[in-house]
Order: sequence, then C-alpha cells, then structure tokens
Amino acid sequence: MKIAIPVDENSLNTGVCISFGRAPYFMVFDTDTKKGESYVNSAAESQGGAGVKAAQSIVDAGADILLTPRCGDNAVEVFKAAGIKLYKTKDGSAMDNIEAFLAGNLLLLTESHPGFHGHGG
Repeated sequence: MKIAIPVDENSLNTGVCISFGRAPYFMVFDTDTKKGESYVNSAAESQGGAGVKAAQSIVDAGADILLTPRCGDNAVEVFKAAGIKLYKTKDGSAMDNIEAFLAGNLLLLTESHPGFHGHGG
C-alpha cells in the first residue's frame, strides 16, 4: 500500500503541511518497502486549480491513501474517482501520522472545503 502525505520539507520527520494543494512536497510511503519517496508539488505555484493538479499527481504516484489535515472539494472529487481514501492527520510529523494510520488511529476525512480559488499561496 502507498500512503501519500503533504509535507513542509523533503523528509518523513517534517510536519504535515496544512495546505494540501500548496504543499511544497508530497511524501509517498510504501508499506511494503517501508521507504518514503518525496515529490516536489509542481502545482504549488499554480495560479488556480492547485488542488486538482496536486490530487492528480498523487493519483499518478500510485497512492492508495492520502493523509491530510484538509482538502478542497474539487481535489476530493479526483480522489473519489481514483478510489483513494482520505484520512485526517493529527499533530506530529509525517511519520507519526503514517504510524497512527497503520495503527488504525486516524479518522476518515469526511469534510472538504470549497477551495481558495484565486487567492494564491
């Protein structure tokens, strides 16, 4: 299983980025190999549609699960279409949240927001 998470820095020990679409990096952790691979979020600097572009990059990375504090409506639709489940992160590092998910301690993310269209970073 591959678990994606938006992060502030290129590390599993960094904090979870509060903004999914504008996160500087995404970490994709493979539960089989126990290794994480980071990706620069090319959508972070987009004028608009960052959430959808970021969501598509998570789909393209082959993720099965996304751990995030929040997510916009349009990105959620991309994830639903791809069969990717979203879980709400807690305080702590990316690795803390991955471990919490694997232990069954994170809840499904059931609310989304309309996004921050045209508001920039």
